Amino acid sequence: MAGKIICFGEIMLRLATPRFQRFAQTTTFEATYGGGEANVCVSLANFGLNTSYVTKVPNNPLGQSAINEMRRYGVGVENIIKNGDRLGIYFLETGASQRPSKVIYDRKHSSISKVMPGEFNWDEIFKDAKWFHFSGITPALSDSAAEVTLEACQAAKERKIKISCDLNYRKNLWSTDKANKVMSQLMKYVDVAIANEEDADKVFGIKAESTDITLGELSDEGYKQVAVKLVENFGFEKVAITLRESKSASDNGWSALLYDGKEFYKSIKYDVHIVDRVGGGDSFASGIIYGLLQEMDCQQTLDFAVASSCLKHTIEGDFNMVTVDEVKTLMHGDGSGRVQR
Repeated sequence: MAGKIICFGEIMLRLATPRFQRFAQTTTFEATYGGGEANVCVSLANFGLNTSYVTKVPNNPLGQSAINEMRRYGVGVENIIKNGDRLGIYFLETGASQRPSKVIYDRKHSSISKVMPGEFNWDEIFKDAKWFHFSGITPALSDSAAEVTLEACQAAKERKIKISCDLNYRKNLWSTDKANKVMSQLMKYVDVAIANEEDADKVFGIKAESTDITLGELSDEGYKQVAVKLVENFGFEKVAITLRESKSASDNGWSALLYDGKEFYKSIKYDVHIVDRVGGGDSFASGIIYGLLQEMDCQQTLDFAVASSCLKHTIEGDFNMVTVDEVKTLMHGDGSGRVQR
């Protein structure tokens, strides 16, 4: 049974070059908002669930615009603090064919990076909550943000709230050694871990054998071994791993594995022609959360998550603007893309 879902993280202003232009040639940027946990929150709200976003933004028009954007999609904003100096920004140059996309962060000293333990009232935030989600990006923002993430996990676990984490390693935010130290402490509270081809290797040194992500060569057996080691090391109830076969910046193979500690489940593979891949992993995470809260079985949960994320790759912006019915239509085999009249 679904209940209130709490997501904690940073929301940023996204400035993207239009029409696949490079940074050096553009004269305009398209302004939207996004961020790992914010993307999950919006996606779950679009699926009809009760969501609330926890973050800290500056008390200025940009901070208010970010709040308005979350409210626009039905996300609860009552737990957003307005304080601090600035809203984080990221610049996106969308790649095409053999030219990869590029992201430049401008998020140092953002309001959420300055958050301190005790600022959020977790008793109030977790009232009637069923699920808590965060990612490896949030504790990477600062030592104090890591402390607050731990504080949130402890409060959620005390209330027997399910906790999910997308490992989301970002090399521009912290080192592998720092990530390992901080994330290992947080993982003891996590029930559902979500990762991609690189995360387990970069954060925990658990590498999939017979795999070369630069060549788009992924081994199911290698990632099954990764999932087993993650469960052995941290006691997760479930581990979900996305498998991206990067043929080019424009075309990917997209599938995933789910391990429940006993059985492995594999999704079908979608061949995706990409419009915007930013937020693809977040849409997968939201699909996993939705399926588990709706008490789907493991195979259905995985299939829903992969189909949801497949559709996200066709949508500009960070947010996954699809409905449950649209995801289920693709799950059931209708991926023709024919005009619906």
